[in-house]
Amino acid sequence: MKIKAAILAVSAAALLAACGQPAADKAPAADAAATAPVELKAPAGVYVMDPTHASLQWSLPHNTISNYTARFNKFDAKITLDPANLANSAVEVSIDPASVDANYPGDYTGTHAGSGFKTWSEDIAKNKNFLNAGTFPQITFKSTKVELTGPRTAKVTGDLTFLGVTKPVTLDATFNGEIEKHPFMQVPTLGFAAEGKFKRTDFGMALGPVGDEVTIRFDAEFLQQVAPAAAAPAA
Repeated sequence: MKIKAAILAVSAAALLAACGQPAADKAPAADAAATAPVELKAPAGVYVMDPTHASLQWSLPHNTISNYTARFNKFDAKITLDPANLANSAVEVSIDPASVDANYPGDYTGTHAGSGFKTWSEDIAKNKNFLNAGTFPQITFKSTKVELTGPRTAKVTGDLTFLGVTKPVTLDATFNGEIEKHPFMQVPTLGFAAEGKFKRTDFGMALGPVGDEVTIRFDAEFLQQVAPAAAAPAA
């Protein structure tokens, strides 16, 4: 009986091991499937931002009681897409800081008579304590690494140049979708969103009644850039 019990125990252990092994083997495959990128139909190449379907907002804590939000009205972006290996793709963004839109409905000159500016948007754009657009007329972001985190998501790390200082910033990007042919432009079109955070003090900006950590949010559609048709040869 003892021998029979021992044989049963060994058999049960072997059976459990056999049953458990395939699950362990399948775990990495399941993880890989969870992060495998969606299969893009869009061809490789450069995709430029459609300014009529784009938004770039930023927000930061205000007086520790709310989040203050504004936007830029003039900015541009392009994506160099490698659909066969999305990690080889790249993105570049340029922003005109003078285009900041604070959407301030109050009597700014009445409440800020000593500022020297006519609007809150102008103050943020030109004030040396804020965006200082007269000295630094452009903000840029150039990606240096794209790391896939899911079928439609990635972490995009790049160099942010702001107020003359360049530092790495990581954005969480999401692929929203694609259409094979834009209804008006007749070219492949992609949709992306990105969000990230950085500290103003890292770029030399002094603290005040607003907080240090800035949150940025970007949404846009990108159209495939098509080379202009070659001119017809002279007769």
